[in-house]
Amino acid sequence: MLPPLAASRPSALGRILSLGTVLALAGCGPRPAWEVQQLQASGLSPQPPAALARCEARLALAPEQSHPADATNRGLRHPRDVYGRRVPDQPALIVLHESVLSAADTLKLFATPHPKDDDQVSYHLLIDRRGQRLRIVPDQGRAFGSGISAFGDFTVRIRPTSLGSLNNVALHLSLESPPDGRGDGDGHSGYTPEQYTAAAAQVLLWQARWGIPFSRLTTHAAVDRSRSRTDPRSFHWQRFMAAYRQAAQRCALTAYDNGRASP
Repeated sequence: MLPPLAASRPSALGRILSLGTVLALAGCGPRPAWEVQQLQASGLSPQPPAALARCEARLALAPEQSHPADATNRGLRHPRDVYGRRVPDQPALIVLHESVLSAADTLKLFATPHPKDDDQVSYHLLIDRRGQRLRIVPDQGRAFGSGISAFGDFTVRIRPTSLGSLNNVALHLSLESPPDGRGDGDGHSGYTPEQYTAAAAQVLLWQARWGIPFSRLTTHAAVDRSRSRTDPRSFHWQRFMAAYRQAAQRCALTAYDNGRASP
């Protein structure tokens, strides 16, 4: 679900914290209290490009449509924090969202410059009601899909003032909400069969490309630590799983669902 756009000016505390960040960048700040966290190795090897291409052909997926986000709404994955310590910076999690807006309005929002950090938002891919994959941010890039977030106890902190986010390691996949889901209700009429088919295929392709186990497929609602996100609402896992297992069998990639809660 897209975060609300913030309109407030930085507080005095915010300006002080920003100064602390500057000092840290200059090497003058105190060492952080947190340790750099790492996810356990998945044990899954990424597939070579040729295998990914064969899988995509077997799934009969239409090519992605390019709708790049404005430069203010995307970034680079950070290899180091402000103290120079290595932090996780490769895709290792897949987070499911829903747009709340129509696909057209979502793309328009992402293409609009947002100079303020609190306003910046994007996904890597959006799947519209027809099952088309709309590419917004490259896999290697950092999409701004979740703010304060953690996967269990795991999160990535870059700055001294950071509360932790998964954006540095997440791949964000969103489904276009139906017309009756364009608001803050608890649920709606759900997603189309084409969306479930495309979402399952994309999850499998991402797993195969980056060596991500099925246990690291999660939702915005599950990782959000602001306690304000509930998406994707009305998502039927049984429908997704039926499409996923069919895709995995077609591509002979059933090993990516190991049936365990952890790698």
